[in-house]
Order: sequence, then C-alpha cells, then structure tokens
Amino acid sequence: MIVKTLRARLILAALPFVTLAPAGFAFAQDAVRRPADTPSERPIAITKQAVTDPASRALYAKAGWRAVWSAGNMEAFDRVLADRARHGLDRIAFLADPAESDDITRTKAALDYAGALAQGRVDPASLHEVYTLPRPKVDLAAGLARALAKGDLVAWFDGLAPQDAEYKALSDAYLAFSAKATVAAPVQAIPSGVIRVGNRDARVPTIVEQLMESGYLPTATDPLAVAADPLAPAPPALVPLAATQPSMLYTQAMADALKGLQTDYGIAADGVVGPETLKVLNLGAGDRARALAVGLERRRWLTRTPPATRIDVNTAAAQLRYYRDGAVVNQRKVIVGEPGRETPALSSPIYRLVANPTWTVPKSIQNGEMANVGEDYLAEHNMVMRDGWIVQQPGPSNALGLVKFDMANDQAIYLHDTSAPGLFDRSQRHLSHGCVRVEDALGFAQMLAEDEGVTEAWQIAQASGEMTFVPLPRRIPVRLLYHNVYVDDGGRVAFRTDPYGWNDPIAEQLGFAKAAAKRAEAQAIDIGP
Repeated sequence: MIVKTLRARLILAALPFVTLAPAGFAFAQDAVRRPADTPSERPIAITKQAVTDPASRALYAKAGWRAVWSAGNMEAFDRVLADRARHGLDRIAFLADPAESDDITRTKAALDYAGALAQGRVDPASLHEVYTLPRPKVDLAAGLARALAKGDLVAWFDGLAPQDAEYKALSDAYLAFSAKATVAAPVQAIPSGVIRVGNRDARVPTIVEQLMESGYLPTATDPLAVAADPLAPAPPALVPLAATQPSMLYTQAMADALKGLQTDYGIAADGVVGPETLKVLNLGAGDRARALAVGLERRRWLTRTPPATRIDVNTAAAQLRYYRDGAVVNQRKVIVGEPGRETPALSSPIYRLVANPTWTVPKSIQNGEMANVGEDYLAEHNMVMRDGWIVQQPGPSNALGLVKFDMANDQAIYLHDTSAPGLFDRSQRHLSHGCVRVEDALGFAQMLAEDEGVTEAWQIAQASGEMTFVPLPRRIPVRLLYHNVYVDDGGRVAFRTDPYGWNDPIAEQLGFAKAAAKRAEAQAIDIGP
C-alpha cells in the first residue's frame, strides 16, 4: 500500500502544473498560456504590484492573476489597432511596439483603445466648465475579459464605436481626406487678391476645384463648362489666347456656389473672393481630415441611443433639428452665444411654454452694457426696476419675443423668440449672450403644442397678452451640441468653422497640430439673452 501511494505521488509530481481560472471567468485554455500556446508551458503569473490602473487590476483579479493573451488574441488585437484610422485615432500609438509588449502592456493598450471607441479619447468635462451631455457607460474590463475568453476581439471592438449612418459617413470622409493629404503634393495657398464675377484670373481653376471638392459644385460638372458664362463680357481682341480660356473666367455660377460656402462658414455671402473667403478656400485635405477626426471624437462622447423625440441644437452651425419618434420633422436656424459668451454643451429638457414672457435682465448685463442707462431708456424699452432688477415687460419689443421655452438647468439657458428676427438672415449667427433664439419661434411653439396636445391652452395663453405658463405633459429633451462637421439634409458631409475655438485641444490630444481656420468673432449686436 505504501509503495502504491509513493508511486501515485511521483506520477502527480511529474505532471505539468495546472491552475484553474476562478468560476465565472472561463478563459479558453490557450488564453492563459504563453504567446506560443505551447501546451507543455505553465501559465504566466501576473505580479499584482505591476498592474497599476484599476480596469486592468479588475480584469486580472477575475483571471486569478494569470496572463490572458493568447497568440490568436494578440494577432486579432493587432488587426484591430491597424484599422483605427476608421475612427480618426491613427495618430495615437496605443501599443508602441507590439512585438515587445508584455501581457500587462497589451491589456492596458486594449482597455485604452476600447475606452477611446466607447466613450472618447478625451474627457469633455476636462475641457468645458459646463458639460452635462450624458456619456456612455461601459464596463470595459468585463467586456474585454469576455472577448478574450470567446476569441471574438474584433467583433467586440467593432461594436464599441457609434453604429449610426452619420458616424460612418464621417469615418469614410476622414479616410478619404487623410489618404488625399498623404499622397497629394502640398497644396500651394491661393494667393491674396479680390476676384469678382467677370474677372479672369489664374486662381479660378483652383477655386473651382476647391468648390467641387467641398460639394458646393457638383463633382460631375465640367469646370470648363462652369466657367463658360455666356453673360460675361467678351474679352478684348488683343488678350492672349491663354488668358481667354474659360477656366480662367470667374462666372456667376461659381459666385453662387461660393455664396453657399460663405454662408456655411459665417462670411458675408456676396460671392466675392476676398481675404476671409480665401482663408477657407486654402483649407486643404489635411485640415478637413483634422476636423473630421474631432467630429468623430465628439460623437463617441454621446450615448448611442438618444431620445427618439428630442430637439438637437448644433451650436457650431447655428441650426436646430426637431426629432419626433426618431425622424427629423423640422429644421430651422437659431442664434447662439457669441465667442466669450458661448452656449454651453447641455442636456436639458423643455418642460413648459411661456407665452408673452417678461425678461429679467441678468446682473452681468445690468452692471455691464446697461450700467449707465437712465429712466428714458427704460421707458423706451418697456422696462421697469423691480427689487433692484431691471425687468422688461411682455410685448413684441421684449428681448425674449413672444415665447420662451423654459428648460430645466441651473445655467439659465433656454430657447426663446426674439424681437430682432432680421438677424436670422445673417450667415454668422453667433450673436447672443448664451441662450438660443429660434427662427419663427411662435410657429415652433405652435408645433410643439400640437404634438403635445396642449394647443388650446397655448392659444389661450398667447391671446392673453400676459405672461402665462403652459406646462407640457411630458418633457422634451434638448441637446446643445457642438458639431462643426456633420451630415446635412442631402446626405453630404458639411464643414463649418470652429467659432468657439473648441476643436484645438481635442485635435491636439488626437495627435494633430493646431489649426488656422477662421473663427467667429464677437459682435455687439444687442443686449438680448
């Protein structure tokens, strides 16, 4: 009996060492071996002190402090990282040297990249004093553990980024502009100098190319045909033939296309090629790729399933979109905060309509722009002093107009009408003190009242001439977003300026250099909110 026991112990001692993963963390057997996946090798133990970040520690704790990367998973992750340009993250080296990376380094890199896809590389709260848009919540350590165990890393990573059509369109555009910036020769800046309709100028073909590339002229249009304007004055007979080529002629068709670009970028839409317009025309493929990378990052900050019924205000483009049951049912212009008084990035619902609102002037305005106004000014603007505050009475001259859309936030930010509707005709509409003025706000209020079943109450309130509150039966979520690259109604990727200068710190953390794109400038238009 003693001989049999000793023999059994010797046999057990000769067997390779085996450690079972804890229950609930079922790694495949090769997931805890060395990269060579050699069955005879024992699993690698992970030193707890070597793992410093919380997510990695959580993963290794569940794995029994054993190595988790098999050769197959390592190869899959290398493929995933090689494809990161799809997300505008190709300038970040998440894994500096894959061949030399140990298990801990690879885990940290995988969690970092997963976080960049799922929630964004940059924390928006670190950039903005006010940022209340909800971000995605994902247990990355648990997700990575499952993906490693099942051997489906590629599928897991593919599902972390936004899956909507707009994200894909921006991704495709980023790849296209990045490729063009890489292979194309550096584009020479278009020289300064004014060009008007009827002028012939050697810079015209380059301008046409830029307008076509940006989508303001159809790409199928022959630039020579566009340039051939039958209404243009005939050239003098002695002008050299090269100077009379149609491609040198700046036509009305080109000017009309240029007006679209000028409108989008907040420049006076006169069709004249001037200094401010040239700043935009001189943006190259690399500049647009940079803007697209920032646009992709901003969308990764957002929850993947926004409310089906909501109002999205794009403060960079000064536009509003009203979604009802997942579909855009209305779109209109808005006026938003000027530089220095930026409209913050908020998530805040409308909970009531206010007919014939009064406006209590904020102390910042009362002690600033209105510090020296007298009684005549107050009377002229239908204002009174009330408990030390200047209050503007209801009426068409009220800065809030005839309707206010009350929103639940602690920043005193809301949507409202205006007594200066002519400002909506401006190309550059970053003019307010931070609140959002809505084009045809009365029409918009009527639309919301009808959709929410309070039409009668709203009409009675509006007809009263007094400030009257009309509660909504359900709150309508509003998101104040900042997207200076987006997909427009025609499915085209549209570019705008960076009016608040908010893109630079994001782009730098994504590996890009600072940009020189035109920004909006503060304009003292009025004292309205």
